[in-house]
Amino acid sequence: MTTLKAVRGTRDLLPAETGLWNRIEATARQVFARYNFGEIRTPVFEDTTLFARGVGEETDIVSKEMYTWEDRARAQSEKTQSLTLRPENTAGVVRAYIEHKLGETGQLQKLYYIGPQFRRERPQRGRYRQFSQIGAEVIGPVSAGSESPLRDAEVLEMLATLLDELGISGWVLKLNSVGSATDRPKYIETLRAALLPVVGQMCPDCQRRAETNPLRVLDCKVAEDQPFIDALPKIADSLDQASRDHFAQVCAALDAAGVPYERDHRLVRGLDYYTRTTFEFTHGGLGAQNALLGGGRYDGLSELIGGPKAPGIGFAMGEDRLVLTLQALESTKITLLDTKIDAYIAPLGEAQNPAALQLARELRRQGLSIELGDGSFRLKKSFEAADKVARAIILLGEDEAQSGILTVKQFSSGMQTKVARADLAAHLTASRI
Repeated sequence: MTTLKAVRGTRDLLPAETGLWNRIEATARQVFARYNFGEIRTPVFEDTTLFARGVGEETDIVSKEMYTWEDRARAQSEKTQSLTLRPENTAGVVRAYIEHKLGETGQLQKLYYIGPQFRRERPQRGRYRQFSQIGAEVIGPVSAGSESPLRDAEVLEMLATLLDELGISGWVLKLNSVGSATDRPKYIETLRAALLPVVGQMCPDCQRRAETNPLRVLDCKVAEDQPFIDALPKIADSLDQASRDHFAQVCAALDAAGVPYERDHRLVRGLDYYTRTTFEFTHGGLGAQNALLGGGRYDGLSELIGGPKAPGIGFAMGEDRLVLTLQALESTKITLLDTKIDAYIAPLGEAQNPAALQLARELRRQGLSIELGDGSFRLKKSFEAADKVARAIILLGEDEAQSGILTVKQFSSGMQTKVARADLAAHLTASRI
């Protein structure tokens, strides 16, 4: 019989790995809360039209990478519907904003999400067909200040804070503006015209993109194509005055907050909904594919999918890439050394099993992480099992159960101490430090 394995491009995250994932997500939630973001959870599949309209039919995501199927009608009253596993979450969040009439509150909506996305692309290091993203969106009516450059700067400052608090040093913020909804089409035509004489000498991907999505040519990493790309017109030369002013105000706010950045005229991002500010945070520890996260402003996305005017800005970060970066940093390796739980309770004989469970319940309810041994184990086996998972072992025999004085041994120091049951939680908590 063939052994079943995870589908290509997917993987299992085992307990030894998920600790770091949980730490990343917990830190993100804490930071988002300080900036007044609330969590939103959208379905993992949507009507295919949402992505065709919102992301763009000519993008690689929609044209090549989506998992799409026909959901057959189960009754005569139903219609067959094309559904797609979400390849990104911004369109779904904006759909929810429209569907639930969040704009009618008159308030700015600051929403974050954590969850899986799906793209059928070539699996590689840090990139899978099912991948987890952390992202956030700031969206709302113009009257709530959703168009303000300060919103852009605040999101970027929040991301700088998040990366710092995760322990990721050495990040680089790359920043650009792709202009307004009228600037961008003009630039695309300028770009297409400039590519015409040289595109035949470029890689096959660039030749295709020159027709379908010329902005993606600027993302090309093929070394032989770089001289052609460097000679192309810059989008900064195509911006109207309002877009120039908006970008200048974003930069001024970042300067005031002390958030460093680099202007990158090639940073245009290929999704159709982006306008004005676009950005990426990169890190050298990831190699050639060095983007940690990216995002930008999307002032017309709500109208594009049938909603009211609701300017917004957002970002998404792939957790796999964050994990790779953290694992590459020496400081994080030190931080992750101590992944053990607080204590292991070793009942000295099967008769003490009920008392051991009672003690474990008490300690767990006081916020401690406890593993429960079995009284059928010999003492040596209990010590061996405890040393693998816990920082301390608690010995619970008949004398300890009757006296309420327990023997606790710390594995790091080898120190063995008698501790009153009433003081046990405080003792174990103090030993974490």
